[in-house]
Amino acid sequence: MKIIKYLFITIIIFSCEKNNLTRWVSYDESTELIESQENVNSRLRYKRIQSISKDKNELVEGFETEISKFIKNKYESYKELILERSIPEIQKSVIKGKLTYYDLTLFYLTRIYLIEFDDKLYLNSIISINKDVLEIAKERDKNSKGEINSIYGIPILLKDNIGFDKLPTTAGAYSLRENVTENAFIVNRLKDNGAIILGKTNLSEWANYFCLGCPNGYSAMGGQTLNPYGRKILDTGGSSSGSGVATASNISSVSLGSETSGSILSPSSANSLVGMKPTIGHVSRSGIVPISSTLDTAGPMTKFVIDNIIVYNSIIGYDGNDSYSKTTSSIDLEKVFNSSFESKKLGYYSNYYKNDSIYKSNADLLKSNGAELFELNPKSIQLTNFRKLLDEDMRRDLVSYLEDYGNIRLEVKDVASIIDFNSLDSIERSPYGQGIFRGILNNPFSDYELTDLRESLLSNGNLYFDQSFDKYELDAVLSINNYGAGYAAAAHNPCLTVPMGFRKNNQPAGLTFIGKSGTEQILYELGYSYESISKKRKAPNN
Repeated sequence: MKIIKYLFITIIIFSCEKNNLTRWVSYDESTELIESQENVNSRLRYKRIQSISKDKNELVEGFETEISKFIKNKYESYKELILERSIPEIQKSVIKGKLTYYDLTLFYLTRIYLIEFDDKLYLNSIISINKDVLEIAKERDKNSKGEINSIYGIPILLKDNIGFDKLPTTAGAYSLRENVTENAFIVNRLKDNGAIILGKTNLSEWANYFCLGCPNGYSAMGGQTLNPYGRKILDTGGSSSGSGVATASNISSVSLGSETSGSILSPSSANSLVGMKPTIGHVSRSGIVPISSTLDTAGPMTKFVIDNIIVYNSIIGYDGNDSYSKTTSSIDLEKVFNSSFESKKLGYYSNYYKNDSIYKSNADLLKSNGAELFELNPKSIQLTNFRKLLDEDMRRDLVSYLEDYGNIRLEVKDVASIIDFNSLDSIERSPYGQGIFRGILNNPFSDYELTDLRESLLSNGNLYFDQSFDKYELDAVLSINNYGAGYAAAAHNPCLTVPMGFRKNNQPAGLTFIGKSGTEQILYELGYSYESISKKRKAPNN
């Protein structure tokens, strides 16, 4: 594959006399790309890092003067109030008059500039910014509600497969670069609860269901997302890569990701975050670019469990346009705050316990705090044709999405037309190929065969967990990162991952609680109790 070379140009000063911000100019990354080919992890061998499909300077266009003044007068003094602070802590500062939602939002815009426009620090975590955020923040300040456990006035980032009518919803794909569409159901829920939509995050293109063996976090629109705990050294996880990286780096308070099988759990654990993959149907999928209507869900990615609950409570709700949608109760915060591990029954996997010292030490920590642990050696159960389910769902669901939500200006209408479109300029649009997309078109199933496959996978996924849950009457099973995410996806079970420490190479790891369908309340109680005694979340050093 031909490597696009960029001419290194000295950073140019913006012409506006009212600010002294520097402009992003692409540089020659050929040496970095060559060095990446030596990485032992083949998915960290890059063909491109910077995006050539979008001008990064668009991120701060219109905010230059405000950012310049904020850097000079306020940025350093606000760090203590915002960095690594939970939503309740931030809300308390607003209530006490130490902080405004306007300053909070401008702090994040400034931080996006300071990180993403530095060629030694940039992470490529952001694709686009809502140009109305400062005006919206002013309105939130006028009508402040003074509730500490509320999303009101809090800036939130959306994975760029979630519809928002102020910005294109691209799924990272060049073919959707003009896909300005209506709000997803969950975005309306966020707005109804007073959240401020800050912008869109980078992702593994088409939510990691596009190319074979390509790096997590790469998209044509956003370039290669980089892990702040080890730039170009550690995997970002995927597909909600930008949501994970941006939240971990304090570029926003919280973010939304989406998951089909591991796409919230993976980047959350890879970035020392709390990530919730809800029960299928608890969070609407309407207006979200799909992979699988059978398995897809959106969910919160946050630094703390309480923040995760606040976001989760803000986005749940019955949606008549989502065939899986169901009415569900909000998380009871009092029960969460008063929870402990006393009398809790947890299953742990013997192979993880024997071979992973971090997992072992954290399982032992739970036991020493009152949890009853049961060693699990579940019988092997095959999820036959799991990938085929994703193929068949995406082949159908993407057509439906483009018909119902796609902008009329789009040049594509289905998987086949996207393949053809990308083939016109594969260097820009598909440098890692389109292996998964091409496979979707092979050996299609009938509707009857697809229905049978859905039922089979749901049954086998539940059987895998039920043999343990039923035998020991478990509250949850303990896993690592996104291990077992396929079984949880097939079973429609919720998963909550919480930071549990770091590997020797500074790679974050997550302790993942897997519950039966509909047990988010229990998982949040367990996660909150664990976070309270472990305190393993740590911000990136730089």
